[in-house]
Amino acid sequence: MEKVNSPKTQPKDFFLHLLAIITLYASAIAFTTLIFQYINLWLPDVLEDYYYLGARGLARGALATLIVVFPIFLYTNRHLNKEYKINPEKRSLRIRKWLIYFTLFVAAIILIVDLVALVRNFLEGELTLRFGLKVLTVGFVTGSIFGYYLNDVKKDKAQNQPE
Repeated sequence: MEKVNSPKTQPKDFFLHLLAIITLYASAIAFTTLIFQYINLWLPDVLEDYYYLGARGLARGALATLIVVFPIFLYTNRHLNKEYKINPEKRSLRIRKWLIYFTLFVAAIILIVDLVALVRNFLEGELTLRFGLKVLTVGFVTGSIFGYYLNDVKKDKAQNQPE
């Protein structure tokens, strides 16, 4: 197995990749929180009377986070993709690979836990529309991230294959 020479990570590369991943995580959490709070408001739990006020505050905080953080994620990702077109070898940066594989790992764990929660609630006979929508939300957000980065890894492997 021959060793592929990957370029050295410069501080700029390190911080841009870290910024992209952190803003992705923050955006995903904020989006999920926002959807959860809308589900809480649309399908109230009759056993909880205090959540209504908290749901509105959490929704505002999640929306504020999305308004600020998601555009930073988009800008950073666009900048990195332009950089990859100019310098394709930067796709081989170790920091990029580590963060992508870490993200795949975290997404896989979240998806597994989400499915375990779904099966557990099903077995307990406690599936509700509200719970089901929340499971679908987590599955959609995490599955989208997992699929995007898995596709990215496959593209990298296809580009590095000798012809």
